[in-house]
Amino acid sequence: MFIRTSIIASATLALLASVAQVEAHSWADCVDWRPKDPQNPGFRDSDGECFGWARQYPMDKTPFAALDSSSPSRHYQQDHIANPVPCSNRRAGVEPGADETRQDPISKAYGGKFGAQPRVKAGDTMCVRWPAKNHAAKNEREKFVRINMPLELLDKDPDQKTFSNSTIATIPFKNCHGVESNPDAAPCGGCFPIPANLQTGNYVVQWRWELNEGEFYASCWDLAVTGTDPTAPGGNQTAPLPPPTPLGRSTSVFGNLAKNI
Repeated sequence: MFIRTSIIASATLALLASVAQVEAHSWADCVDWRPKDPQNPGFRDSDGECFGWARQYPMDKTPFAALDSSSPSRHYQQDHIANPVPCSNRRAGVEPGADETRQDPISKAYGGKFGAQPRVKAGDTMCVRWPAKNHAAKNEREKFVRINMPLELLDKDPDQKTFSNSTIATIPFKNCHGVESNPDAAPCGGCFPIPANLQTGNYVVQWRWELNEGEFYASCWDLAVTGTDPTAPGGNQTAPLPPPTPLGRSTSVFGNLAKNI
């Protein structure tokens, strides 16, 4: 009887572990990752430093791998409809996520208990990183991350159709380090150019990943751009943006989970 009970218990634990792995999903971690070697960017903690995060990204000491099981979850699976809510509002979605709606003023979503707002000069290159979450194995088909960014200064978030028509970069999801040894928390990422000839201001950006056909996950942030073109659409805002505020804490997001990858 004891042996039978032990076998059943072991099988149950194995099933739960399998379900947990299958259900693991990703999100944009650092959205302003600055690698030490821009010519050969890496995404481990030792390869660079994070200077900006998505909206209302928590700066507490919650382990990185737990952010998809914390409350509210950091990952947001959109509804399977033609024009879903683009940025999580904690209500919509097959799997509602943390609040990533636009704040008024925008600065309310950054600093203090939240991560710093990402900043860039028009025409420069930015890098973003995310966790593998058990979806970057060699035998899995490649899934792509799309960086969507309308090139106008907007006073509210656009709908998903507008985001989807504003893709500025497509990045392979499986560009990761150490998947074999740590498939859940392996750091992944990619870099892309910010369009030139933009005016100074806050542009909304969306990280959107299609895990399975029609199954999308999204993260949103406000990108503070120092512009180069005073004639670009969006008004005459050419004054440089102020420098970022020091965080007063480590900028490492993966922490101990990725140190040995």
